[in-house]
Amino acid sequence: MGDLLFFFLENMALIIALMYLAIKTKEAVAVDWTNPLKQRIIISSFFGFLTLSIMYNPFMYEGMRVDLREVPIFFISYVGGWQYGVLSAIMPIGFRAYLGGPTMVVGILQSILLPIIVGCLFHDQKRKDHFSSIMNIRKMMVAFVIYEAVKSLWMLFSTPVSLLIVVALFLFAAVAVFSMALILNSENRSRLLRKELEFYSNRDPMTHLPNIRFFKNSVGKLVDKEQAMAIIMLDVDYFKVYNDTHGHQKGDAVLRSVAQILLDSIQKEDFVARYGGEEFICCFVAPLNPEEAAEMADRIRKNIQDFHFEGEEQQPEGVLTVSVGVSYAAGETGLEEMIEEADQSLYESKRQGRNRTTVFPGIMVESNEKVLIEGGRS
Repeated sequence: MGDLLFFFLENMALIIALMYLAIKTKEAVAVDWTNPLKQRIIISSFFGFLTLSIMYNPFMYEGMRVDLREVPIFFISYVGGWQYGVLSAIMPIGFRAYLGGPTMVVGILQSILLPIIVGCLFHDQKRKDHFSSIMNIRKMMVAFVIYEAVKSLWMLFSTPVSLLIVVALFLFAAVAVFSMALILNSENRSRLLRKELEFYSNRDPMTHLPNIRFFKNSVGKLVDKEQAMAIIMLDVDYFKVYNDTHGHQKGDAVLRSVAQILLDSIQKEDFVARYGGEEFICCFVAPLNPEEAAEMADRIRKNIQDFHFEGEEQQPEGVLTVSVGVSYAAGETGLEEMIEEADQSLYESKRQGRNRTTVFPGIMVESNEKVLIEGGRS
């Protein structure tokens, strides 16, 4: 009995250790996990190796090879589905066939093929992110108990194994598969928490736009490469009036709508962020000249003006608008200087009556008129 207990403890320790090591290795190794085929091959190979490692030094009982090989096979079949289960079973089946013996066929059927079948029957096919989401451990354990009940009865009637070994095998296998699920869930919870913290450390929590710190870090890399760009500052006109009239909840809804208009108005390579309060900032990458930058900025102003905001008819101008400031550089100006220039231009738009676009050093872009840029950076 002592030898049997020690053997199963060894098997459990091997399963838990290799499972933990595999998860930590996955974090450290740069692999394209978005490729389904590559993911299937790597994960199935690991579980096949894990099963083979468990089978390598079995507990011998009257010519039978007793071990916990069904644990990783069931687990991968339950989590990943039949394709993962079948691929993971190739090495264990080949190894067991190579070893031979009077219980070879029944051993393959009971401890390799049967866990694949039961695991796949309970596999959630609707979920696409099986290995990165939180699994329902209770449902998994119910499926595993069903498998173990079928296998245990089959073993008692078809092999010389004793009831004591069957019960011990069931208990240790249940603890092992439960431990694998705990390890995977724990890692996925930590990963999801890290992603959430990373998201909110770089995002404005209300509009979900990048915050100014993330914006400066991203755009700063382009500045270091002396990339031509334009910085655009936008400010919602008479926003305090809107807030006082309709309340802060409606005001927040306006900011979220403006954020979405900005996202819809920029190109894939451009950047947009919430600067603070009712101010937003954009970076247009590689406009050909100041005229093009001004046209792009004024197009955004018009998109916001044309959008219908709830209660905007009570604004001083009868419509909710933004004022815009633009700074253009062909690669010779620092980011902070460009932001300051765009902010000065925004102030000039406000001073000149709002709902207009100004390009540094003070060239006004009037509504519905041809853009004319003269002069240069002061």
